[in-house]
Amino acid sequence: MARLLTLPPRAGVGFKPEHLPAILQDVRQGRAFPGFFEVHAENYMGDGGPPHRQLERLHADAALSVHGVGLSIGGMQALDREHLARLTRLCARHAPESFSEHLAWSTHDGAFLNDLLPLPYTRGTLECVCLHIDEVQDALGRRMLLENPATYVTFDDSEMSETEFLAAIVARTGCGLLLDLNNVFVSAENHGFDPRAYLSSFPLAHVGEIHLAGHATAPDPDGGALLIDSHDRPVDEHVWALYREMIATLGPLPTLIEWDNDVPPWPVLCAEARRAEALLTREHADV
Repeated sequence: MARLLTLPPRAGVGFKPEHLPAILQDVRQGRAFPGFFEVHAENYMGDGGPPHRQLERLHADAALSVHGVGLSIGGMQALDREHLARLTRLCARHAPESFSEHLAWSTHDGAFLNDLLPLPYTRGTLECVCLHIDEVQDALGRRMLLENPATYVTFDDSEMSETEFLAAIVARTGCGLLLDLNNVFVSAENHGFDPRAYLSSFPLAHVGEIHLAGHATAPDPDGGALLIDSHDRPVDEHVWALYREMIATLGPLPTLIEWDNDVPPWPVLCAEARRAEALLTREHADV
């Protein structure tokens, strides 16, 4: 089995280069530091330059999580070998404490679609996803985490539920899971199911990290409301409620605040992380 590196059971944030001066100022003044930083792998696949120096500086003081958005784990075509090779070099260079990707597909015939698209939960899809995860874990020499998606459509030909599909992947590949609670809430609202019922059937024993984010509301074609996993605002109170319940069940787990669009000033992002950190600290004291 591939080795497993772990993030600390603290709150982390997604790193944005515009925040670096404020982050370094916090370091110089001894202010509280996030437990870890997450970066999107595809932003760091060049061979050198300031991006890599920034990661080295961050990683000197905090753990590092690399989150992929372009492997197309759920695609029916073979993985892009050049993309996987670049990812392997990135992880070898920075030795992050965690690598994760999405249960989704995002490429077709060599074209990147700039989206994380859903897939049918069939036996054929399961075979393909497991082969891809095995290939990634073998290339990286480490266990990866797979994130549950936010979805806006479902497939009539699905043969199992999403949680059954994820459980089967874990059993076949030995990968861990990244539980995105905003994605759970978005999908539940869009498809009309109970998020707590979903979580009760989730393979929680294999969760290695939690994601929290904000979502937007848009009109759907029938005039109703469609939730969008937008990452452009604070975490919704319904998602905070799910989070409190999850860490009460699972104990403290690494928790990321995702805020990728309309990025706020550093103190605003830190305030969201401190809210998660306070809940983690309280739960840790009760363990």
